[in-house]
Amino acid sequence: MGIAERKSRERAGREERIVAAARAVAESEGWDAVTIRRLAKEIEYSQPILYSHFANRDAIVAAVAVEGFKELATVLQEAAGGANGRRDALMDVAMAYFAFALSRPALYQAMFILPTKLQFAEAETRSELRAGFDAIAAAVSPFCADVEIVTETFWAALHGLAELERSGRIRPGMRDKRIALVVQAIVDAGSNAPSRG
Repeated sequence: MGIAERKSRERAGREERIVAAARAVAESEGWDAVTIRRLAKEIEYSQPILYSHFANRDAIVAAVAVEGFKELATVLQEAAGGANGRRDALMDVAMAYFAFALSRPALYQAMFILPTKLQFAEAETRSELRAGFDAIAAAVSPFCADVEIVTETFWAALHGLAELERSGRIRPGMRDKRIALVVQAIVDAGSNAPSRG
């Protein structure tokens, strides 16, 4: 292994440690506790070393978000892959999305709530972000002609419901019924859409 390759691996390893520390602190204490100073202390590097990897805390949040989108895509693909039929796949993807959002609150917050410079729905959208969208689109596509708009709407509905439930703003215990309504709306929209043939 050459010197350049070793340095590149060491740099990637440091970045992984920084991101892992940020996730751990955020999950246990919230994002307000995630500072450059705190992360430097957690991983025993100087603050200048952290700044040599990430320009600021927002860049670290973005790196965490990218990891989250990779994980979300995997979770949704696995959910769809284990389903019996198209409607079940859509329901399983919706349930898996909800479980992901509620079981990883700080990660989900980095992905969707905290400000980042990540670009969505554009030519420059990172492949990791696109993979999450594509996993939802795969489940939605049998029910619609305009896959992008229906996927965006389905995703928005799931996100809104997850955030409302997480913040205690909707009645507890009704998740399954709410998700079933959203899924049924997508299925019904597909049955009312003009034929794609």
